Amino acid sequence: MTSLILPSDDGGTREYRLQGTTAWARPTAPLTARRAYAAAHVIPEVLADNTPGAPALLDWDATMAYRHELWSYGLGVADAMDTAQRGMGLDWAATQQLIKRTGVEAASVVAANNPATAGKSVRDLVSCGAGTDQLDPATLPTGEAGLKAVLEAYREQIAVIAEAGPKVIIMASRALAKAARGPEDYLAVYSTLLQEVDQPVILHWLGTMFDPALAGYWGSDDVPTATETFLGLIRDNADKVDGVKVSLLDASHEVALRAALPEGVRLYTGDDFNYPELIDGDGTHHSDALLGIFAAIYPAASVALQNYDAGNAAKAREILDSTRELGKHIFSAPTFYYKTGIAFMSWLNGKQPGFQMVGGLHSGRSVRHLARTFELADQAGLLKDPALAAFRMSDYLRINGVGA
Repeated sequence: MTSLILPSDDGGTREYRLQGTTAWARPTAPLTARRAYAAAHVIPEVLADNTPGAPALLDWDATMAYRHELWSYGLGVADAMDTAQRGMGLDWAATQQLIKRTGVEAASVVAANNPATAGKSVRDLVSCGAGTDQLDPATLPTGEAGLKAVLEAYREQIAVIAEAGPKVIIMASRALAKAARGPEDYLAVYSTLLQEVDQPVILHWLGTMFDPALAGYWGSDDVPTATETFLGLIRDNADKVDGVKVSLLDASHEVALRAALPEGVRLYTGDDFNYPELIDGDGTHHSDALLGIFAAIYPAASVALQNYDAGNAAKAREILDSTRELGKHIFSAPTFYYKTGIAFMSWLNGKQPGFQMVGGLHSGRSVRHLARTFELADQAGLLKDPALAAFRMSDYLRINGVGA
């Protein structure tokens, strides 16, 4: 059995023996009991600048291969979102390429008619985030001029996604958070966009634990008040809303919101702490999924969803629960840096050549944090090749002075 030396909580080191991988079967038919998108990360060129403020240069082969890996397990891909470092190193120029390339790759999967994705459309396979990150909130004009700039920025990004073929996710906007004077401004911008789109979209409410610049979204710091504004928008435009993704890490809020949504509007959980019970449901409603953690646990998530399809809800819940501690750790405070853990697992599993992230975000977690990520991934059966993962983990620790 493979073993290596890991840092311990007391500042020393300890021997850790890997327990080995789990054989997670790919689906032989499309997943139907729950709709699920894994919010995929991006992989940079290892010799690119990859420092804060540098233009993002992606390793397109590795980035697209990761998406094909997710599709092979029957999951949809949520792309060009915060997991892909929108507003955190991935600039709009690179984002446009990402959206277009992912649309082309999704179309190739549709044409191939593979068992796990048979009958799926491009919109089923990939949803992409439309935001306003081509704007600089620091230089945004005030009043109506600012709101108009926000609206035009959203329109530009929605048009790029619509032309490429994916489903549109209207993301929360830092610029709108700055320009809006109250809930009526949010409603005006979003209502205009919803009336203009040709196909139903997903609305994304991202909490301040992920992005502090979104404080007061929907016109209030009071979550119940903001929720009423959000629900009013959805009820008035239900035919244009496929679903909502809520990333507030508050399970009770999500359950109440889920029950209040108009019929036919899905709740895609964005709760990377409480996803097992939210996906499992309460006997009346369940959440679908649009999760960053699914980009790390996708083999287990797929098998859990396969069990829901087979009517084995207890086994499905057991599998999801087995990944919970890993999810809680990767998304622990400061939650802003959760993407670092997802990229680290990708590297450990041989899905990217180096542990690099655009914008230097690979430095966002400590050595001890990433060592614990390794340990929890192993315990969840999510290290695909334990020997390779142990080799890379040992190299990472040695380079960072552990055991030196």
